[in-house]
Amino acid sequence: FFGLVSQGAEIDIVLDGQESRKTAELKLEDGRKERLPLYYDGETVSGKVNILVKKSGTKLEHQGIKIEFVGQIDLYFDRGNRHEFVSMVRELARPGILTQGVCYGFEFVNVEKPYESYSGANVRLRYYLRVTVVKRLSDLVKEQDICVHTLAQYPDLNSSIKMEVGIEDCLHIEFEYNKSKYHLKDVIVGKIFFLLVRIKIRHMEVQIIRRELAGSGPAALNESETLAKFEIMDGAPVRGESIPIRLFLSGYDLTPSMRDVNKKFSVKYYLNLVLVDEEERRYFKQQEITLFRRAEKRRRPIANSYIEQAIFHHRTAQFGQQQQPTTRAQQQQSQATPPLTTPEDAAAAAISPGRHGDANNSAADSPELESGSTHVSPALPAARSAPGIKDVLGEDDDDNY
Repeated sequence: FFGLVSQGAEIDIVLDGQESRKTAELKLEDGRKERLPLYYDGETVSGKVNILVKKSGTKLEHQGIKIEFVGQIDLYFDRGNRHEFVSMVRELARPGILTQGVCYGFEFVNVEKPYESYSGANVRLRYYLRVTVVKRLSDLVKEQDICVHTLAQYPDLNSSIKMEVGIEDCLHIEFEYNKSKYHLKDVIVGKIFFLLVRIKIRHMEVQIIRRELAGSGPAALNESETLAKFEIMDGAPVRGESIPIRLFLSGYDLTPSMRDVNKKFSVKYYLNLVLVDEEERRYFKQQEITLFRRAEKRRRPIANSYIEQAIFHHRTAQFGQQQQPTTRAQQQQSQATPPLTTPEDAAAAAISPGRHGDANNSAADSPELESGSTHVSPALPAARSAPGIKDVLGEDDDDNY
């Protein structure tokens, strides 16, 4: 329950299924994190509004009661203007007088929620319910925020990233990542290959950078934040050395990439490869990646019939054809009369190995992977850039972030 205490009344907003509904953590403007009920695009938002008159015998005169569902973008540097992209209103009560507690139901059916909830350095996108008790002097207002996640399908085309970068006659490296689009629980896999090393490199790391662009025109603000640093090498590399990269994204506070959201802001993510030499000079190369949120996979329970069917196929494969149930008379006859075996059958049985023999032979021929071993493909499918064109590593500068 979320209440607002005033001189005359207390307002509570109770969402349907609030106790069983999933919640998501969202950062507030002051840096604190709050868990909010989670909704998706097209999902109905419904519940009840409870208004309790605090003192018995008192009257609360109002000019109407309404509830709104609002999707809004707030730019911190332009607080005077709030940009609403979703606004729906439901009238709960006409003008009148409240002498006791009342309860109103509300429902916003199949609400369109086109963007994901976001709270960044200079911008905030939020969805909330707002109950207003209209009065002559000052209205009673109660707001309740919710969190919205937008789900995306796997991209049809997800090519790898492969580039050759370097400093002329000093350093020449080739790096590649297995994909250019990752979901928020994905793993970045890649490698770095040193073709020419003539400077003394001390260590190398990969960073995840979030770049937020809020506003437009000359008043736009560009804010960069380093979310993760992952050291992949400590020491001087040699020519021909290859260093693998495996970076798990699930441990970091990431959001999907956003591009020109309601023409107000964008959020982009970059992989930043940083090399530091013994003289503390930093060389870097940034590559943009796309992040998206995928739907969670639901495991379907296996019914008993499927288990029985699996056991049947296993026994059939192990012992041959299934034996049909026999009657008591057939069992007595089989015990009295032993099965006949011809010399040809005995010879065939002695020559042909059983199923277990084939399984053992095939297992012996197949090499077994050691547990904990990591295999990096020597070449990921990628389209190289035009021959003869090489990107040049830039020296790190604080202005670049």
